[in-house]
Amino acid sequence: MKNNAMLWRWLGFIFVLSFGILGYLGWQIYLTAPPIPREVVSTSGQVIFTGEQIQKGQQVWLASGGQQQGSVWGHGAYVAPDWSADWLHREAVALKAIRTAELRKSPDALTAADKGGIDAALKEEMRRNTYDEASGTVTVSAERAKAIEQVAGHYDGVFGDDVSLAKLRDQYAMVDSTVPARADRKALAAFFFWTSWAAATDRPGEENLSYTSNWPHEPLVGNKLTDSAALWSMASIVLLLAAIAAMLWLHGGSKHEPEAQPPKADPLLGAVATPSMKATRKYFFAVIGLMLLQIAMGVITAHYAVEGQSFFGLPLAQVLPYVVSRTVHTQVGIFWIATAWLATGLYVAPLLSGREPKFQKLGVDVLFWALIAIVVGSTATGWIGTLQRSGVDFSFWIGNQGLEFTSMGRVWQLLLFVGLLFWVFLLGRALWPALKTPSETRGLIAMVFLSAACIGGFYAASLTWGQHTHYSMVEYWRWWLVHLWVEGFFEVFATAVVGLIFTKLGLVRAASANRAIIAETIVFLFGGILGTLHHLYFTGTPTSVIAVGAVFSALEVVPLTLIGLEALQTWKRSQAMPWLGAYKWAVMSFVAVGFWNTLGAGVLGFAINPPASLYYVQGLNMTAAHGHAALFGVYGMLGIGLMLFCLRGLYPRDLHADNLLKPAFWSLNIGLAMMVFMSLLPAGIYQAWASISQGLWYARSPEVIHSGVMETLVWMRVPGDILFAAGSVFLACYALKLLRRRGAAPQAAVQGATVTP
Repeated sequence: MKNNAMLWRWLGFIFVLSFGILGYLGWQIYLTAPPIPREVVSTSGQVIFTGEQIQKGQQVWLASGGQQQGSVWGHGAYVAPDWSADWLHREAVALKAIRTAELRKSPDALTAADKGGIDAALKEEMRRNTYDEASGTVTVSAERAKAIEQVAGHYDGVFGDDVSLAKLRDQYAMVDSTVPARADRKALAAFFFWTSWAAATDRPGEENLSYTSNWPHEPLVGNKLTDSAALWSMASIVLLLAAIAAMLWLHGGSKHEPEAQPPKADPLLGAVATPSMKATRKYFFAVIGLMLLQIAMGVITAHYAVEGQSFFGLPLAQVLPYVVSRTVHTQVGIFWIATAWLATGLYVAPLLSGREPKFQKLGVDVLFWALIAIVVGSTATGWIGTLQRSGVDFSFWIGNQGLEFTSMGRVWQLLLFVGLLFWVFLLGRALWPALKTPSETRGLIAMVFLSAACIGGFYAASLTWGQHTHYSMVEYWRWWLVHLWVEGFFEVFATAVVGLIFTKLGLVRAASANRAIIAETIVFLFGGILGTLHHLYFTGTPTSVIAVGAVFSALEVVPLTLIGLEALQTWKRSQAMPWLGAYKWAVMSFVAVGFWNTLGAGVLGFAINPPASLYYVQGLNMTAAHGHAALFGVYGMLGIGLMLFCLRGLYPRDLHADNLLKPAFWSLNIGLAMMVFMSLLPAGIYQAWASISQGLWYARSPEVIHSGVMETLVWMRVPGDILFAAGSVFLACYALKLLRRRGAAPQAAVQGATVTP
């Protein structure tokens, strides 16, 4: 107990210190973010863009699809260009052509000195910071103003209905008149110009260091990897190796308690589910339905990389454009995984306390239909708003905000926040008797509740940005939500629940599980909280973000090395007694979580996280490979494992068609592996070569995206996608068979005592 108290103090210290540093660096990002000028003017006095247009352009881009259609500063979708890199390259090429024409020589007549002089002048002009803080203006030469006008005209045609650019729109998976109003397209061009200006313009007092730390790679303007990013990358690798060695040494050298001896019979066989526990059944059926919807949207979204506006010849984009299909695919993935975890908490809470609070079932029912209303409502309004081009206010408040993984409108975010707080309330009132009563598992129960409270509270990060918030700060707060909320507190919650499950099954000792969960949470949060910064290297942040992010994102990988070992030990323990066969596929799902945590989150994650790597591959399919392997492989399989465990206690044992779970499990995991290693990862490596050799603009250009190699790799997804989809169908059939008939009263998957209301 004394050791546990010390661990809890360390956990509190790490939590407060890490969030203090993260908050301080957020303040630094706010202070040093690229300035939004009052005006962009030429030396002749022509006003090219205004600050109001730049800010309005940010809203227009997000309302038109935002990070679901192309990307800015590397964050977003992969079929359309990264608009920052694309604008930067087009402007540099146009300005170079104008400067070359001034020499009045044919291109073939240019000498090496001529070419060198043009290139040097181009770099100097594009990198020179002409922002005047007193007047709030950015001044450009008359020649650069002409180049900007040319690029703005190109974007006016792309986001409008220029017939000559119809093929390009199809390659970008964009519909005609994505932005109908010319004034909005002008504002959109202003925003894209500003993002590229920040990417190439040197910070005040710095030389060869842009606001985005020289991202993207663009040789024409002298954007190359900085020395500090290379050094911090090497430091992160050394630190990673040292930390893994230290962790394994400590793990191997510490005294190991004798393993728990599983009981001779199933200890969970005699409990009876309460009304609120039975009410969670519908949550799990909703999980499978949402999972099927996500897979269907994923198939359509992937196909749009080949046919930008059609699905095997059908003009599907007229009713389901790429922006909508990708939004649903990414958002619903978060929905079904979170729903599985929320339902698990509601299921186990009365069992752990031995008592069901009054009206708990009513609360569980109300929460379910509230969540369904949010999922259906946010999806429908986002879809309708995109099809009808409903404008920036509708998109922000009700429709699609255009931000990856958190795209629902603000009204739906507020409702979800209230729903999560209500979930914490339901969980807390059911767990309260267990929290008050001294027991071996009280530490685990406390961890479940504290992590649940963080899940509810930290969703408030989605409410921190507004329509006029600086884009650097939008990204800062968005990653609080995506990284800390999904990858942080939800994972701690699920890990504690799994620890409780294994304790109740007799696979681990309660005291050991208590210490292990607290220790693992300390290690995870130590790297994970500040590891959030690796998403923010190149989003207009100071170089200190690269230093801290590189170090702590490396430490994120360290506990994942042990998770693989723990997964192997879990599998061995599950073979101990014949009765454990009833939980085989739930346990195997937890084993798969360990595998994908090590490979998908660990290996593939660290392959892109060092600054020197992410500099070249941010916004390419290397990120998609990591994202699919980590999101479904870790969090998805964890949700499936929790769901299978709960369903085992919610329906009589004779209704479970376990013969369907074997093909479901293997099809899902093998299909995911095929998807990642036969398609996404090779595509990412091919794009990385293009990015390193010529620049990010080229890696995201139609010449690469629609090359024979890339389109072949897209088709290589088909076998894995089919197998993966088959796994989800097997899982759905398993769930439907549970409804065949109602046998004896369902048993609850906990101790043998009946829970009383």
